[in-house]
Amino acid sequence: MNELALRKQIIAVALQMNARGLNRGKSGNISARFDAGFLVTPTGMAYESTQPVDIVAMTQDGTALGPRLPSSEWRFHRDIYAARREVGAIVHAHSPFATSIACLGRDIPPFHYMIAVAGGKDIRCAAYATFGTQQLSDHALCALESRKACLLANHGMIAVGASLTAALALAVEVEALAEQYWRALQIGPPNLLSDAEMETVLEKFRTYGQPDAKR
Repeated sequence: MNELALRKQIIAVALQMNARGLNRGKSGNISARFDAGFLVTPTGMAYESTQPVDIVAMTQDGTALGPRLPSSEWRFHRDIYAARREVGAIVHAHSPFATSIACLGRDIPPFHYMIAVAGGKDIRCAAYATFGTQQLSDHALCALESRKACLLANHGMIAVGASLTAALALAVEVEALAEQYWRALQIGPPNLLSDAEMETVLEKFRTYGQPDAKR
């Protein structure tokens, strides 16, 4: 995909993120790996008015190129790409249910086997740090170790994928799981699957779906 097409796709996915209820207003941000760096949504701009030229190109040393300032969270985008070569795109959202769980500082435990879609037996909640800081990036990287999604305490969630489509799909799934977990908690502590069962599910997920599908 050329640069212009990728810039357009980032905007399209940002609009989908809001349309699907993962985000409201100008919050959240999206990026995609490109060349030796990445492209990321600009800070403080409504997605509806964002144009391809507004998407910010960044180098791995944190240099922003172009007329706009990058998302305040560019640090964790940069650091995830540096640490995870398989990641091609990142979606960060302040989705209602995932954020509610994150505001309790809770991991999402294996109450449902689909937790494995995020890569492990649970979805971790990263420790709190001020938005846009290196400390937040460090906490996020820790929570994402061997995972494809995490919560950010008192903040929101991150989902990563090989492509923008995959990252958005995972963000939607994480929000659905957060909602199910929140609803179960209204009645009482849900039954949790064992580590052994989650290992079985994770193994099955390795061959689940169409062979050419990008997760």
